[in-house]
Amino acid sequence: MNPLWRLALRLTRAEPRAFGRGLALSALVLVMGAALLGLSGWFVTAAAAAGIAGIGVGFDFFRPSAGVRFLALGRSAARYGERLLTHDATLRALAALRGALLGGIARLPHEAQARLRGARALNRLTADVDALDGLMLRLVLPALAALGTHLAAFVALWLLVAPGVAGAVLAIYALGGGAVLWATARAAHPPAEAAETALQSLRAQSLDLLRTRADLTLAGALLAARDRAMGQAETDRAARATLDRIDRAGASASALTTSLAAAAALGVGGQLAMAGTISPARAAIGFFTALALGETLGLLRRGLAELGRMQAASARVLALADTPAVPEPATAPMPLPGPLLQVSRLTYHRAGAECAVFGPLDLTLNRGETVLLSGPSGAGKSTALACIAGLLPPSTGQIAMQGHPLGDWPEADLRAALTLVPQRPALIGGTVAQNLALALPEGAALDPDAAWAVLRAVDLEDAIRARGGLQMALGEGGSGLSGGQSKRLALARAMLRRPAVLILDEPTEGLDPATAAATLAGIRAALSDSGLLIVSHRAADLPFAHRHLALEHGT
Repeated sequence: MNPLWRLALRLTRAEPRAFGRGLALSALVLVMGAALLGLSGWFVTAAAAAGIAGIGVGFDFFRPSAGVRFLALGRSAARYGERLLTHDATLRALAALRGALLGGIARLPHEAQARLRGARALNRLTADVDALDGLMLRLVLPALAALGTHLAAFVALWLLVAPGVAGAVLAIYALGGGAVLWATARAAHPPAEAAETALQSLRAQSLDLLRTRADLTLAGALLAARDRAMGQAETDRAARATLDRIDRAGASASALTTSLAAAAALGVGGQLAMAGTISPARAAIGFFTALALGETLGLLRRGLAELGRMQAASARVLALADTPAVPEPATAPMPLPGPLLQVSRLTYHRAGAECAVFGPLDLTLNRGETVLLSGPSGAGKSTALACIAGLLPPSTGQIAMQGHPLGDWPEADLRAALTLVPQRPALIGGTVAQNLALALPEGAALDPDAAWAVLRAVDLEDAIRARGGLQMALGEGGSGLSGGQSKRLALARAMLRRPAVLILDEPTEGLDPATAAATLAGIRAALSDSGLLIVSHRAADLPFAHRHLALEHGT
């Protein structure tokens, strides 16, 4: 099935009742609009005919005028309700889709997740979800409402006017309107994709420009970077100007289709009226109803102009949201006597590479022991830690924790027993307490005493107390703390889990010698029974380790 329609079904299933009510109101708005114009045309024509015939005194003006008022007011109320329901349902469905998208990303391999952390990838994900708000609002619901309205108009014209009028109006809208919409969608597809691509490039380059403006200025490249961003802005503007021209051309073709349908209804109805088969007032119903049905084309035209953007976005979103789940054991294995962690002949090959990134690596980590792993830059230290933590599947070798292979552990139990703090840990915008609480099981409350204990262990207590305590607010990505403070807050968060095995990637990078020594000593004292595996290139960290292993490039 086309990804666009698969996604439409997924969004509909998220809020079926709200979308159903919104669809009913959308169709009601169009039907009432056609009925309003048709009744008005009949009323004016019938009243004029009654006046010409000299029987205007006996003509019933009150019920038709009441019907016109009812349809006019009812259409406004239905339009308000339709906007309220469809927008609310769309926002709720997109919220559910975001949850599914994040769940799918969490099931991706470690390296794939890491690639999605870049500004360009994050901008793309955000824009893709935002692009899909028009799928239901400007495409699916208007299309279904338009189809229902045309069928209802066909039946009404068949019964109230004549089968010939009903058939002519339906045929012209089906053929002419279908051709206009198809041509609009086809012509708008390339510029819609070009505009979206340029906009994403503009966002990414603007972010890079803001973040690196000092470095660019020193390198004399600021103006060149600005010109590249402005070039993307011009590309976006040109693509959107093309879309505007296509939309205007589509509007003209839609108006021509409406005029042809109205002319056909007038011609067929006029012939029948001259033959005495129907009255002129009934012929007017066909003419004005055909005019009113032109609204259905206008609603769909905008959605089809964005079809190219929606198609690409839906394919990318579904590819991530439908990431298959990896089956895992139901219960955690019972720990066995022996080492906490046992690594044997471990290697990792990247796709297409002739040599392994590292290894082979043999490592044993016992309870209460600290092992330091070092190696030259590019030797694969961070990759080795990712394999040991179960984030990357090793190419060869075995990894066992507490006597059992990592694959025998359910994910939640594995993460509770084995915690990795990467070289560049992530913080969130929020309070210090909220950042620490990320380490706790879902629904668990943060114990302030435990929080202060881990902050004290990483020599961060005084700095946090001086700036508002646990309720100190951090900005996006944890901004508000220095680089070293951010790293220590992430270390404190990991310590709250009290894992059996704690893996640290360059935990003292960016710290002065005194702070680095206090941090490592505090972690060791707070987690006296845990096994610590530390990657570090600093000679000053060696005294804290019981054993030292040197990692070399793979062969």
